[in-house]
Amino acid sequence: MAKTKEKKVKVKKTPKEKAKKAGKVLLIILLVIAIIAAVTAVVNAVSVKSERSFINNSLSPAAYGEQLVPELDGDGYYTFTCDRDFKVMQLTDVHIGSGFMSVKKDQSALNAVAAMITEEKPDLVIVTGDVAYPVPFQSGTFNNLPGAVTFASLMEKLGVYWCMCYGNHDTEAYSFHSRDSVSDKVYCDKEKYPHCLFQKGPEDVDGVGNYAVKVKNSKGEITQTFFVFDSHAYTDGDYFGIMWKYDAIHKNQVEWYEKTVKEFTDENGGVQPKSLAFFHIPPVEENDAYKELKESGGKDTENVKFKYGKIAEGGEVICSSKYNNGLFDAFMKNGTQGVFFGHDHLNNLSVNYKGVQLTYGYSIDYLAYSGIYKYGLQRGCTIINTRPDGSFDNYGENYYQDKYSPVNAKEEVDLEHEMSEVEDNAGAVFDFQAENNNGAAQE
Repeated sequence: MAKTKEKKVKVKKTPKEKAKKAGKVLLIILLVIAIIAAVTAVVNAVSVKSERSFINNSLSPAAYGEQLVPELDGDGYYTFTCDRDFKVMQLTDVHIGSGFMSVKKDQSALNAVAAMITEEKPDLVIVTGDVAYPVPFQSGTFNNLPGAVTFASLMEKLGVYWCMCYGNHDTEAYSFHSRDSVSDKVYCDKEKYPHCLFQKGPEDVDGVGNYAVKVKNSKGEITQTFFVFDSHAYTDGDYFGIMWKYDAIHKNQVEWYEKTVKEFTDENGGVQPKSLAFFHIPPVEENDAYKELKESGGKDTENVKFKYGKIAEGGEVICSSKYNNGLFDAFMKNGTQGVFFGHDHLNNLSVNYKGVQLTYGYSIDYLAYSGIYKYGLQRGCTIINTRPDGSFDNYGENYYQDKYSPVNAKEEVDLEHEMSEVEDNAGAVFDFQAENNNGAAQE
C-alpha cells in the first residue's frame, strides 16, 4: 500500500514572535557595532598615547635666547612689545588624524613641525587651518578632539607662542566636537596651553576665532597687527565637502575687521596701523591674480607681481569660494598689506595683487592627499618678517633642507623629479624657480 505524502503546514509566526526575532537580530547588530566601537576606541587610545609619548619623550623645547612674551592689552587682545623685527612662521594643513590608521603619518607631521620651529625660533606661529583631520577612512576616527590636543601639546612642549584659525576639516559635520567645543576644551584652555593665543572672538560675529594679535614698540605705538579669521567650511548644502562648495568670510566678519581697524587707529593716535591677515580658504582674488598672471605669460602686469612659488594642484586648481563679501576691498582700504592662507596643499604661490601680497603657505600634510607623504616640494613653512616701520617680507622654506634636523630621519623625496612633474602636468607657463629674499634658492 502506497504511502501518501503528508503536506507540511507552514505555521505563521505571530506578530509577537516576529518582533522577538527582529529584536534578536537588532541586538546582535548593536552588539557587533559596540564591539567594533570599543576595539576602535582602545586602538585609537593606544595610537594617541604613542603620539603624546613621541612629543613628551623625544622632543625638546626650542632654545630661545630672549623670547618675547605677549600680554593681554586693555582691549583684550594679546600684544607683543618690541623695537626689532618680529618673526612669524605660518604653518598650514598639518592634518593630525590621531587615529589608529594615521599614527605613523601623524608622527612625521609632528616631527617636521618641531624641526622647523626649533631651527627658525619664530616669535609667533600662526596655523592657517586644518590642524585636525577626523576623516575616518584615513585616520580611523571621527573624533577631532585628540588631534587638536596632540598639536597643542606639541606647541606647548616646544614653548613657542602660537595661534590658529579653523579650516574646513577641523570640525567636519560628522566629527564629535564643534568649533565651540574644541575651542573651550583645547585652544582656550590657558592653564594647560598658556602659549596658545587663540581667542573665540565676538559672539555676534559669524564663525569661531575672529581675533587679532598686535605688535607695539616701546613707545606704545602699534607697528603691526595680525588679523585671524574663520573662513568656515562648506556651503550650499555641501555638508560633507564632496562637491567642493567652499564658504568665504562673511559680511559681518568684514564689518568686525573694519570696526577693529578703526579702534586700533584711534588707539594709535589717528595713524592707521599696518596689518596682515590669516585664514584658511583662499579669497576669490587669488583666482583673479593667477588668471591674469597666466594670461601675461608669467610676466608682471599692472595688477600682479610674481614673487615665488607655484600652483601645482591638478588642473591648476584654486579652491576658493564663489562668494565675495568685500573682504579684499576692505583690506586695500584699511592697511592690510598681506594675506596668508592654505587649503590647497600643493599650491604655494605668492603674488602681489593690487598692492596686497597673496600667499599660499607651504603645507605639512602627510595624510589627507593620497600619496602626498611621498612628495616634498610643497612641504615646509612660510616665514614672515615684519619690521618696526610696519613693512614686511615673506618667503617659503622647504622642509627638505639640511638646516632642518628632525628627531626622526626625514623621508626620502626627489624634489628635482617632482619639479619636472609640476611643469609637465600643471602646464606651467613661467619659471616657478625663484630666489628667496634670504638668498637661498627654494625648490
